[in-house]
Amino acid sequence: MSYEYERVVTPSSGLRLHLNENTAGCSPAVIAALRGLTRQQAAFYPDYDEATDAAAARLGVTADRLLLTNGLDEGILATAVAAHRGSADSEAIVVLPAFDMYAACSDAAGGQVVEVPPPADLSFPLDRVLAAIGPRTRLVWLTTPNNPTGHSIPRDEIVRIASAAPQAIVFVDEAYADFAPATLLSDPVLDTLPNIVVGRTFAKAYGLAALRAGALVANPATLALLRRIVPPYSVNVCAALALPAACADTAYYEWYLGQVARSKALIYATLDRLGVGHWKSDANFVLARFRGDTARIVSALAARGMFVRDRSGDTGCAGCIRMTAGVFDDTRALAAALEEVLCGEA
Repeated sequence: MSYEYERVVTPSSGLRLHLNENTAGCSPAVIAALRGLTRQQAAFYPDYDEATDAAAARLGVTADRLLLTNGLDEGILATAVAAHRGSADSEAIVVLPAFDMYAACSDAAGGQVVEVPPPADLSFPLDRVLAAIGPRTRLVWLTTPNNPTGHSIPRDEIVRIASAAPQAIVFVDEAYADFAPATLLSDPVLDTLPNIVVGRTFAKAYGLAALRAGALVANPATLALLRRIVPPYSVNVCAALALPAACADTAYYEWYLGQVARSKALIYATLDRLGVGHWKSDANFVLARFRGDTARIVSALAARGMFVRDRSGDTGCAGCIRMTAGVFDDTRALAAALEEVLCGEA
């Protein structure tokens, strides 16, 4: 079986609530920094010291524990290469439902993908993951908060998995951790269990998705294995200039997190009123299980300029749609559109 990323149609206009993007855009300070780009900076290979220091300080780690990547996707690919190279029968555990890139990158790197299905309530299947770990396990992909459920994995469960698989890299994808109550970034477990690698992105809370800015955080010795794989100038100069500005504008960051929290509360209230089941989320989106045809609901919302993601094809997610929680005014528009579409079904 081969795996690949499911490419999603990107609308040219309308409200994009289907890719978990920052619906407010980046900080104005980022645009100011990009306007200062000189001809020489565009012509020369970028230096990453300032961007690395800014990102490390913002994430609360030392610079020797952080590696900038071209979006978190590059970090995911580099981790797959590091885990699977030199082994013809290595395995990667993917806990479903999951980001497509985990299986795609492990498959491309020569690993065999071992899928762990979720229980009916989509809670994290710790016992199933532990049972899947074997002598050929070289990589375990974990996401906290999970995409698309929004569930966080308890720290102790991550520790149990990393302890059970010392021969494997345990990749903890924290792409949505800015919106969550916990992170492993400065946790001593990164030294006591150096097989843990944490992935972060500046695409979501900081609004830099198009600039492709991500980072890997790990014990320095572990990170050294990944530095050998990531190309020397893969992060472009625009991302290098944007990162210090984005990290410094903490007021904008906190404002957007507040917008997301208010938006999730409104989505929950709207879905409750409409009788639609859903999961509480630690991320910037909400997954809901609809009774009607999901394709029809997605299409009806698109006709109103609202683009959400049909996740009904994911394991365990039959009837599910995921919607971004961003700027509160956008969410009010979404709530009104949901009322129209679902009340029209009744």
